[in-house]
Parts: sequence; structure tokens; C-alpha cells
Amino acid sequence: MRKRARRYPFLLLLENRYVLSKGRRFFNKKMDISHMYVRFFDVDYNPYTKESLPVATIQDISFNKSNPEITPSVFITNEVVLKSDTKQLDSLAVRMARRIEQIAKKMNDRKAESNAYNIVYPKDYYKQKDFKALNYDSVKKAESAKLKVDFKEILIDCDWTERSQKNYFYLLKQVKKQFPSSKLVATIRLWQYKYATKAGIPPVDKGLLMCYNITKPDDFQTKNSIGTSEELAQYITHSDYKLKLDIALPLYSWGVAFRGNQFKGILSDYDRLIKDSIKVKKTSEDKYVLQDDVLVGQTYLRNGDEIRIEKISDNEIDKMISIIKNKIQIDNQTKVTFFSFDKKYINDYGTENISNFYARF
Repeated sequence: MRKRARRYPFLLLLENRYVLSKGRRFFNKKMDISHMYVRFFDVDYNPYTKESLPVATIQDISFNKSNPEITPSVFITNEVVLKSDTKQLDSLAVRMARRIEQIAKKMNDRKAESNAYNIVYPKDYYKQKDFKALNYDSVKKAESAKLKVDFKEILIDCDWTERSQKNYFYLLKQVKKQFPSSKLVATIRLWQYKYATKAGIPPVDKGLLMCYNITKPDDFQTKNSIGTSEELAQYITHSDYKLKLDIALPLYSWGVAFRGNQFKGILSDYDRLIKDSIKVKKTSEDKYVLQDDVLVGQTYLRNGDEIRIEKISDNEIDKMISIIKNKIQIDNQTKVTFFSFDKKYINDYGTENISNFYARF
């Protein structure tokens, strides 16, 4: 009997501030979410100081009553590893570890505050006749002492190339030294999977295969840059990748704007616009032409601009899952991830459909 992938959901979360809202808590409970990847920060190259620096650090993490297992995710630009020598990469690994620990400490402080409050002020405490509150600071200190910076996994995200492979793999080894008791996981792009001999196999404990963003959105001729099952099948062509893989699939959509054939931007909040029959005209199943000048978020669009809506249908996701299962070993240690944990996309696909996707594994 084939071992199934873990049935509980793993969702990729990429935000600079995360608070588990009431809607998210409902989805957490309904889908039995017990693990999340959280993007802690990025690492980019500063051309003025000629060094790599952590940027876009997450500012707040609050899970309220939810307590999922967290895997920190760090995105590193390819330029960072291309332009750094081994001494700089040694320093970067130390600074990355320090930043992860600082964010984790802040996260634990928030958790300790919440735990202490619930202990000091239990449910319906005001109804108790002779209620006497414990000392909040003492309880918080005790709760803080229970919480350690201890992650089971650390995820490093980088679209390395043949040129940057040597430096990137060196950096991964240095990061692993900073977290000897944690599993180190690296994202694997589809081209890196298909052309594993050229790309190399990263020196990590596991890979997270990113089964989306297959083509570039700024190409006017692209049908769906998020991905199609046909394109996925062109990359997942073998079964001999020399690293245990978890799976990441897309659960999002966006609008891609063009003026003529010129790319003008990506629109994440496009729903209201395409429903406005005065401002836009639908020209095909997934394309709209503007009938007026509009501002969408930070993108200014003009009359005549075209918007291509990109979303993967339920049927396409099912086909993608079949392609993956046909070539990649799935067992009860395989984590299946959907990007991303956003109320809009959850509502678009529906919790029942999402549950069905997971059940396919």
C-alpha cells in the first residue's frame, strides 16, 4: 500500500507582517493547519556598500490562539551569491542566523505575552467573586523561559544558476553550521530539477520543488505565466533527482497589464476592475481591454491597455498533481504546500476544493 503525503496542509506565507485574523483562524481550524513557512526576510546586494544585507524583514508575527509549527524562509537574490567571496559568505551566514534568532525571539515574546494574559485573566475571570489576579510580569517571565528558538527546518529560497552554484552551495553549508540541529531545506526551481546535472544538487537535507512561475509574466505571448500542466510535464521528465522533495503548488492569481506588447505591471487586486463593464471590455475568456484611464494600486493604466488574467483552474491543478505523482516519490514524510495563505485565494478556490487537492496526495 502506497504511503500518503501528510494530510494536514502546509501553506507558504510570504508577507512582511503577519497577524492571524479571524478569517484565517477559521480556515486554520477548518483545514487543520499545523505548519507554515513564514518569510522572515530577504537578502539583497547593496551596490554602494558592495555587501549583502538583510532587507524586508517581517515586522510582526502574531498567531493569537493558533500555534502552528513555523519554518523560517529567507529569500536570497542570485546577485548576492555571484558577487560575494567566501569570507563575505561566511559573514552572511552568521548574520542570517542572528537575524532569524532575533525574529524568533520577538515571536516568542509575543507568544509569552499572550500565554501570560490568558493565565492571569482566564475566561470569565470577572464573574468570579473573589478573583485575584497573578502578577503578570512574573507569569510572562515564566512563560518566556519555556519558549526556545528551536526550528525543525530552515528554508532558503534562491534561484541559483550554473555560475552562482559554487558560491550558493558554499553558503548553504555555512548556514547549516549555524543550525546544526535543524534540517536545511532549499527551494528547487523546475529548470533546476530538469537539468540537475547542470544546476547541481544543493547540499541540504531536503528540497521544496516550486511547481509554478514557469514562464515570465512580461511576455505578451505567454498564456499563463503561473503555469500549465502541459508546461509542467515538460520539466518533470524524470524520477531520479538525488534529493528528497516536498512539493509546492500555486493557489493564487493575478492580472498582467500590457500597453501594446509592452509589459506595464502585475495587478493583484483586479477583481473589482474586471467587473466594471463601463471601464473594461471582455475580449476573451481571460483578457480585458480598458475603456478608460484607471489607477489600480500603484499601477496607472490607460484606455486601450490590455489585462490578461492568470489563474490555474481546478482541472489544471488536478492534472499537475497527476504529473507530480507519476514522477516524484510521495510518502508520509512529504509536505505538500500551496502558495499562498491569502483570504482572497482561499475564497476563490474554496476550502472544499483545497481539501480535495490535498486528498489527491
